[in-house]
Amino acid sequence: MKLYALTLCALALLAGCDSPQPVAPDAAPRSALDDPPAIPVMGPQVPILALGDSLLAGYGLNEGESFPAQLEVALRVRGINARIVNAGVSGDTSAAGLQRLSFTLDAQPVAPTLVMISLGGNDMLRGIPPQQTRANLDAILTELARRKIKSLLLGMIAAPNLGKDYAAQFDPIYPDLAKKHGAALVPFFLAPVIEHDELLLADHIHPTEPGVDVLVAETIDAVAAALP
Repeated sequence: MKLYALTLCALALLAGCDSPQPVAPDAAPRSALDDPPAIPVMGPQVPILALGDSLLAGYGLNEGESFPAQLEVALRVRGINARIVNAGVSGDTSAAGLQRLSFTLDAQPVAPTLVMISLGGNDMLRGIPPQQTRANLDAILTELARRKIKSLLLGMIAAPNLGKDYAAQFDPIYPDLAKKHGAALVPFFLAPVIEHDELLLADHIHPTEPGVDVLVAETIDAVAAALP
């Protein structure tokens, strides 16, 4: 992983953006265009909630280009009648996500079948103690389990400049909590694009629209498998 990219992450996410195996620099990222031909959308609508930070909110992208929007299209191409509500808020920490969780869930006309969670990156880049991030994400997953809603964690890893001690506390949060709560897990959400500058905005952190397409292609199997 490029050191400068994750170091810039500390500035970019704090300004309002937000062991895993990164993609090798010379590897060609997979695209959602590689998916099989569309099949008819079938069955009742599958409501999904995307709770997170700028990586879900679609920072720097046009309407309809965010990860939740493109994922919804890709799921429907597979015949899954998905409807994804984008509850991503740029700059959100895990504490902010927990604070608005109940309100967001209660505001849905139909309870979501699955909640995707992308939180914790801003905690890490603000130097918030990892135990606080762990506690907040634990509380979010606990509440979802109480409501009998399935969950999928979009994981993050610590920036190298924060040091090995911080990483040793932060990086295990996502796999540990996924195991504890039986949640689905994408170990490092940005892994498919972080080594590919052509798939990132000028901040070298947030994905472009083609970058989001690659993220969708690399996570759609995990999302589909997490659905009942």
